[in-house]
Amino acid sequence: MAKRTITTEFTTEDAGIETSLRPKYLKDYIGQEKVKNNLKIYIEAAKQRNDSLDHVLLYGPPGLGKTTLAGIISNEMGVNLKITAGPAIEKPGEMAAILNNLQDGDVLFVDEIHRLNRQVEEVLYPAMEDFAIDVVIGKGASARSIRLELPRFTLVGATTRAGMLSAPLRDRFGVVHRLEFYTNDELVQIISNSAIKLGVELDTDGAAELAGRSRGTPRLANRLLKRVRDFAQIKYDGNITKEVADFALDLLEVDKAGLDNTDRLVLKTLINSFGGGPVGLDTLAVSIGEDAGTLEDVYEPYLVQKGFLLRTSRGRVASDAAYRHFGIEQKQTPDA
Repeated sequence: MAKRTITTEFTTEDAGIETSLRPKYLKDYIGQEKVKNNLKIYIEAAKQRNDSLDHVLLYGPPGLGKTTLAGIISNEMGVNLKITAGPAIEKPGEMAAILNNLQDGDVLFVDEIHRLNRQVEEVLYPAMEDFAIDVVIGKGASARSIRLELPRFTLVGATTRAGMLSAPLRDRFGVVHRLEFYTNDELVQIISNSAIKLGVELDTDGAAELAGRSRGTPRLANRLLKRVRDFAQIKYDGNITKEVADFALDLLEVDKAGLDNTDRLVLKTLINSFGGGPVGLDTLAVSIGEDAGTLEDVYEPYLVQKGFLLRTSRGRVASDAAYRHFGIEQKQTPDA
């Protein structure tokens, strides 16, 4: 799969700026008002009781701020943050070692928690519930189990696929929140704040143009800001206006709706080759030269979320919005 400018997954180029742009406290965090307000209450209550915060599960599409919120929780609680990822923990003993090295009140952030294998996951059950882990010593008939007490800690799990979490693990989280896509107004605030931190000149119209093409995702908004900054520096006077943003984003082939070449290819193939559908996933994937799993997991979610593509029992269908986006007149089919 070709590298996409508008992917919302974390990329190596994001590593250079994302950490420095992340807010450190809830008062500086823009958007996700319901999540933010609830977390503020839970954190204050835990601090007043001098207790650890309940375990927190954050789920939703990539790039919306799950890692940022984990850092904010640790900062607000005044404790250390330990970060790991589900795929990185292969053996139960590795998880036991991580848990045993935590200090009282620490926040353990596990990204992609749905990718923990079942044996590792089972270590978490007593750790989350009773703040203890069971360790087996010896083998065969002489094997015995001892229980190690753990400090009270907070597990913050993040996942893009909450449905893949096992019920026993999901039920052990006291606080569960879904992160939603950001509005354009919220993205304008985020982009404006990022521009100040990066020392970039940006006017309101330029910020609005960037926000409109950022697919409701702060990570992508910051990446586009970084890219457009280069165009403004070399081709213009360094100030990002609507004209500059238009010029740069058009060259990057990101259109007004945040669609890139492959997004447009999917919709145009559906409209021009299959009369708007319905057409099966595999057939559509072959037609654009892409793997069916990649089409379903990478490209379709945003097209469905924006209402350009419909998933039906008979196959994929281009919506009225897709026809309007490309200025194509929708053919009227006679009733059967």
